[in-house]
Amino acid sequence: MNPVQGVDQAFWYILGISIVLLFGITVVMVYFVIRYRRSKNPVSSDIRDNYLLEVIWTVVPTLIALSMFYVGWTSYIGLRAVPEDAMEIEVAGQMFSWLFVYENDKETENELVVPQGEAIKLNVTSLDVVHSLYIPAFRIKVDAVKGMDTYAWFYADKIGEYDIQCTEYCGVGHSAMLAKLRIVPKAEYLKWLDEEE
Repeated sequence: MNPVQGVDQAFWYILGISIVLLFGITVVMVYFVIRYRRSKNPVSSDIRDNYLLEVIWTVVPTLIALSMFYVGWTSYIGLRAVPEDAMEIEVAGQMFSWLFVYENDKETENELVVPQGEAIKLNVTSLDVVHSLYIPAFRIKVDAVKGMDTYAWFYADKIGEYDIQCTEYCGVGHSAMLAKLRIVPKAEYLKWLDEEE
């Protein structure tokens, strides 16, 4: 599955449960305020030692939390399980730009070009301080740390141009550390890859 779909499903699942719980708790709270107000219920009820209630309010939230964990975990695994045939590109963050190095040692600055229909693995590091590579359209964010190799991957399914940002404050030029991801047809990519800079 495309990891974007997994992340989106986890987001909508957790948001949906949160909305249902917010609505449900609010309705029950309003009901209790009206039903058990002092004028109608002058002596408060004692619910201690009600084991059925204790089991319900322990088990139900636990099951809800575990279901959210499961959905989030499967989405995380999707982000980390790189297809074996993924195209690899080296990425290095530096103050204040992104460098991309391709399989034939071609290097670009602040422009990542990939072919449509391919899984792309980005091997990420930093040349100086901590940066964070973020491609919002593909729901990936990974820290770039000097001396440490990390990675992220995405499936380049739609032709177009997408934003790349640094989301870790890396100095005075941080806000200008922007790049573009261009997804192009495979023939156009191969032609571009062979062009001299």
